[in-house]
Amino acid sequence: RKSFEYEDATRLTAQQGTVGNREVHPDLYHAYSDDNIYEDIVYDGIRDYPYEDVKLSTMCLPIKPPDPKVRKEIQKSCLKPFCLLQFSPKGQTLHGYAGKVDKKIFQVLGSKSSTFTESVKPPSPRHSSAQKVHRTPQYIAKIETIFDDKRGRKRVKNQGPFARAEEASGTESDPEDNTEGISRRSVYIQSTLRRRPGYRTLERDLIQLQQQKQQLFQIFVVVSLRKTTTGNTYSPEITQQFPKMFEKSSRLSREAEDQLNMIPKFCFPDPQDWKPSAHTPSETFSFVLTGEDGSRWFCYCRKILPSGKGKRLPEVHCIVSKLGCFNLFAKILEEVERRREISPPLVYTFMRSVMEAPFPAPGRTVTVKSFLPGSGNEVLTLCRPVDSRLEHVDFDSLLQCLSVGKLLQVFASLLLERRVIFVADKLSVLSRCGHAVLALLYPFTWQHTFVPVLPASMLDISCSPTPFLIGVLAPCLPEVLELPIEEVLIVDLCADRFVIQLGDEDCILPSKLQAALMQVLEDREDMLRQDSRDACGECPADLSALLSEAFVRFFVELVGHYPLHMVEAAGGAKELQRESFRKSHPSRGVRQFLQLFMETQMFAGFIQDKELRKGGGRGLYESRVAEYLDSCLEPEPSGVNKFLKGLGNKMKLLQMK
Repeated sequence: RKSFEYEDATRLTAQQGTVGNREVHPDLYHAYSDDNIYEDIVYDGIRDYPYEDVKLSTMCLPIKPPDPKVRKEIQKSCLKPFCLLQFSPKGQTLHGYAGKVDKKIFQVLGSKSSTFTESVKPPSPRHSSAQKVHRTPQYIAKIETIFDDKRGRKRVKNQGPFARAEEASGTESDPEDNTEGISRRSVYIQSTLRRRPGYRTLERDLIQLQQQKQQLFQIFVVVSLRKTTTGNTYSPEITQQFPKMFEKSSRLSREAEDQLNMIPKFCFPDPQDWKPSAHTPSETFSFVLTGEDGSRWFCYCRKILPSGKGKRLPEVHCIVSKLGCFNLFAKILEEVERRREISPPLVYTFMRSVMEAPFPAPGRTVTVKSFLPGSGNEVLTLCRPVDSRLEHVDFDSLLQCLSVGKLLQVFASLLLERRVIFVADKLSVLSRCGHAVLALLYPFTWQHTFVPVLPASMLDISCSPTPFLIGVLAPCLPEVLELPIEEVLIVDLCADRFVIQLGDEDCILPSKLQAALMQVLEDREDMLRQDSRDACGECPADLSALLSEAFVRFFVELVGHYPLHMVEAAGGAKELQRESFRKSHPSRGVRQFLQLFMETQMFAGFIQDKELRKGGGRGLYESRVAEYLDSCLEPEPSGVNKFLKGLGNKMKLLQMK
């Protein structure tokens, strides 16, 4: 018996079943190996004596061989069709070592004829060992195992959205948070709740840009430091710009022109600290400008020291684009620096070639041709990644700055849309950590203020009563501490400590899911090392992929059952039945957390997107949710079982009283 066929079936992608080159049933799911999963029970012929292969013990052997007449009767009886086990219309599930197998398999089998005839079809041919067999990455299987172990045997209930909203009973291992703490957090969330008509995500913006055939970037500027009238300090100014003129008919260009006044302050957030120097290391960082309509402008910057002799001031090359691809533009900025050292006019020739390049589709490359003295014509290949969600993210910097415990506390604070301030001594550290921690929120999107590096002249923004994530340089910390900021988490990235905290950050997340996340993060190096050994010629996993899968699994366990509670509303749109969604989760700790999380703007926007979406492709999260529901769904009890379960819940309630 090949048990691995069932053990992996729930985690594999759906494909149409085939036998040889013929399509069998379009709804049949099967493993990637294409082996017949019933090959050990489908018989390829009728033998004279069907039990001749069965080895019996000596106690079961007959005293003498059977009579020839009896033998003939046995042969006749074996030629009669025999019945399979009838499956109910609800579709039963098969309990095995790995859980429950996809119910669609058995619904398909139940709809077919319930008998086998004498003409049994031969089993599908085996594939040669040379054929490539897709596998589930080792680190993904390990993450699922960790969450399964921490969660226990409790499963999400398979109850309809109109079922009676009876709250699932918690387990003794689910610690119940104090009512005072929940009430205080709820008041805070209600006070900061702010709805926006549109829910913007990076993926949606990129799709719109692809459809509109936008150019690769909108503006390229050079920001330099100029002495003020007093002569003792410097102020940042735009000294060069490409293109120099905007098309007045272009709304996008007018918006870009409006953003120009803000760019110098973010390129040099600390101009008062700069002095001429002969040696200044180059530094790459980025920040995001948000328009009035919620649109985002990604500003990719590289601070360099111009070529020359003696002490001189640095300058910043900044590319403003609607495309969120950090590595792609970092490569462009390196080429800009290379040409700037030879001759400044070469920069604009190169940037003109880049602007003329088409907006690349995911996974596609764009070639840029340019002339470089001494090297001739050069071809630069720019590749846009398939998954832009993680392309501009550097999780390694985040984990180098924060311990696992501190990181999860920051993550929990952002989930409840609290005010968070990062403090570091480098622009690059603030930029990378800010983008990375927000990437952990996928499939949810931070809808509030996000300023990776806040200029010293704009520190009063931290007094805003609305949620924010901002970064400030370490010299500005004393001034920040003097501001009247209420309920804020200030994180020192250089010292891995909290300067100011509310005190409840460690008990926000559900305890079991938090323990699973902590174990994955602490074991990340061992998991990556093991996956690298088991890669079998495939590309091994990296840290970004592992962390992404871990936090996606967290949200799958948290809200992955939402499709079960979406119902048709007026106009064909869908609507979430909120109470049944929250109360159907078996964990008391998760239900308490959902009571707060469901009031946030992130959750409201996420559900709004699901309610309005009709069709479309599935992202990583939707794929993991489908696999989760197929493998971990617990059918709703009926009949006597439902009565006994209700009686048991009442007994537990009486014991608690």
